[in-house]
Amino acid sequence: MNALIQRLRRCASLAAGAAALAVLQGCATPPKPYDYTAYKEAKPASILVLPPINGTPEVQATPSVMAQMTQPLAESGYYVLPVSLVDETLKGNGMHTPDDAQQIPVAKLREIFGADAGLYVKVMRYGSVYKVLNSETAVTLEARLVDLRNGQLLWEGSASASSAEQNGSSQGGLIGLLVKAVVDQIISASTDRSHPMAGLASQRLLVAGRPNGLLFGPRSPNYGKP
Repeated sequence: MNALIQRLRRCASLAAGAAALAVLQGCATPPKPYDYTAYKEAKPASILVLPPINGTPEVQATPSVMAQMTQPLAESGYYVLPVSLVDETLKGNGMHTPDDAQQIPVAKLREIFGADAGLYVKVMRYGSVYKVLNSETAVTLEARLVDLRNGQLLWEGSASASSAEQNGSSQGGLIGLLVKAVVDQIISASTDRSHPMAGLASQRLLVAGRPNGLLFGPRSPNYGKP
């Protein structure tokens, strides 16, 4: 009986080791390269950023994200239509919500704004989650770049940013953790801690040159590079 138990334990140990190795191998597998064929053929030079759809309960998510998307796109070599002008034009034509704006036919967007491509964004996560000993403020974005001349999808991707990335080991033991949690909650209640996270997520999503990210635009010295 003891021999059987030992054999079963060895088998379980081997199985656990194999499973762990499989997980590690899966984590080490690089992402599949994005197919940029349509993107390179389209060669968009100007981008219309449509108001992001808010998939969260936080009302400030859409304006916060939209206000921070022009810079990374411009730095990547694209002309970006001023977001305030876009917002005013859409509202002047009866499009008062991001859902309305993103339902406009691409040919109509091209006619009104003259941009080569439209950026369709959805905010998947925006805000803080409070726990007993800590809190996390996180933003997650998804985006699609669509050719406004023919409606073809050129690129899609996602990115996240979280305050948890900056949390190091806490000093002071349990009391220190409790004090930090209280301070974090007070700060979050008085300021929008998600706004800088939205800026970081936008940078990660829209700065060209990242793996499977946007390509450099024609105004970038790196234009034509992967």
